[in-house]
Amino acid sequence: MAFVKKLSRVAFVAPLLLLAGACGNDAKAPTAPPDAGPVASAASGAVSESASAPAADPLVRAAETVARLSDEDLAGQVLMPYAYGGSATQVDAGSAAGNRSLAGVDTPAQMIAKYKIGGLILVSFTQNDPTGKTNPTSNVENPKQVRALTDGLQAAAKQLPAGAPLMIGTDQEYGVVTRITDGVTALPSAFAAGAAGRPELTEAAWHAAGEELAAMGVTVDFAPVADTLGAAGSSVIGSRSFGSDAKANAAQVAAAVRGLQGAGVSAALKHFPGHGHTTGDSHEVLPVIKQTAAQWRAEDLPPFKSGVDAGVGVVMSGHLDLQAIDKGVAATFSHKVMTDVLRGELKFTGVAITDAMNMEPAKKWAPGEAAVRALNAGNDMLLMPPDIGAARDGILAGLKNGTLKRERLMEAVTRILTLKFRTAATARPDLSVVGAQAHEQAVAALDAAAVTVLRGNCSGPLVNGPVTVTAPSSRELARSTLVKALQAAGVEVRAAGGAEIHLVGYGDKPIDLSPDAPVTVMMDLPGLLAYAKSPTLLATYSSSRLSLTALAAVIAGKASAPGRSPIAVAGLPRSACAK
Repeated sequence: MAFVKKLSRVAFVAPLLLLAGACGNDAKAPTAPPDAGPVASAASGAVSESASAPAADPLVRAAETVARLSDEDLAGQVLMPYAYGGSATQVDAGSAAGNRSLAGVDTPAQMIAKYKIGGLILVSFTQNDPTGKTNPTSNVENPKQVRALTDGLQAAAKQLPAGAPLMIGTDQEYGVVTRITDGVTALPSAFAAGAAGRPELTEAAWHAAGEELAAMGVTVDFAPVADTLGAAGSSVIGSRSFGSDAKANAAQVAAAVRGLQGAGVSAALKHFPGHGHTTGDSHEVLPVIKQTAAQWRAEDLPPFKSGVDAGVGVVMSGHLDLQAIDKGVAATFSHKVMTDVLRGELKFTGVAITDAMNMEPAKKWAPGEAAVRALNAGNDMLLMPPDIGAARDGILAGLKNGTLKRERLMEAVTRILTLKFRTAATARPDLSVVGAQAHEQAVAALDAAAVTVLRGNCSGPLVNGPVTVTAPSSRELARSTLVKALQAAGVEVRAAGGAEIHLVGYGDKPIDLSPDAPVTVMMDLPGLLAYAKSPTLLATYSSSRLSLTALAAVIAGKASAPGRSPIAVAGLPRSACAK
């Protein structure tokens, strides 16, 4: 009887697994014939233990694993919390106290063992991060430390009944949301890639980023941001988006997905169904998407569709009220959005994960009820539950009282394990690839293509004679970086008395501008340049070292500025130089 029961469970999940083969590290996935439909790669009928597919096949392996897991094992696999401490097994007193408050344990490894969790997100709190409200701690410092941490986490996960790798994620978007900064090759913001308008450069840069993340043991990057900015913009998205053109964004999103997943790291589109046409911050309120269904499909959906078509492994649901589809219900908890649209309309077969469940819209219900509601809507994984034990217990209670069907939970875990097994099949690079010269070259090409002149000359040095670089006090690192880059480019830089080049960036206001500066440079969304009086206005959309190096080359007259602003700026062209 035990064998029959197990075989029936495998039969249930097999069609799902074969569907799931279309997503996650798509470069390795089998492809269907050109004339096949979305399920054409799936063999008809049940897959049994004697199926002809090799045991190492992640699809079959996931089916066999799910069939033998207990309810507690299944419930744990859909949880992806954060943890305190930069090591899996050795933490200080403060981190131990944080873990006890969150999960009743001292260390991240103990958290994995106690709740049999399927994933863990690496976090880092920084003051000016628009997502910082959900990151109460930092557990990343540098590549070597992150690699040691992820190795320890994976060792703990191997002891679980599932025997599956841990899904280790982080928000490495680059730009204003970047978790690991020390020693890595820093890409510019997504907005800079939108300004460059060259998807092939985007793909190469994200492939470099993927290799570095893979070397550090990260298996999922919660990027790229697939949101398209509306005219009113979105303060929480801003330069995290590729811009305001849905079609152009679609090409950029697909390129980023190919780059990351070609390097063995699963990409994750966010924030479905689109956060760019909202004015609220979903960390604090439930933002409303007010477009008609036709407008939403034209303005927000294309980048998500292109990412899915490119084989993205993960889609993150947003705490967003898409009124045209399911008014008053956050997409995270909407079956119409997460199942009817994402699964039915877009044919996504990968892992759907919620945005952080410790954000205010997700805390409308107690953690256990919220977990069940999110799973029933179509999410497969729950990110950062505010109470891990309560979320797990709520799932188990739902199985017992029938509010959550075991088949739905098995479906979710099947997708998770398939993605994890497939990702684990890619060899992890050595840590020496982090900061490699080839990566710098790939990213530098994207930075150079992004620099934009919105007002001023298009050739020759933009400033004659010595210069002085100024910036608000909070931008001292960017200021000193540009000074060094200008000096390397042959420009004389003086502490005072030279032609002023003034830098502004994320969060700055008109009061932060310098009215007498001959040159003003915006290192984030360029809208602030509408208030600048400088005869020369430039945008890099990024304050990374390579972005400012590219800027220095333009100022020195050694490079052109081929970029075009991905959004309109009042009173200014998208570019004064590029066609």
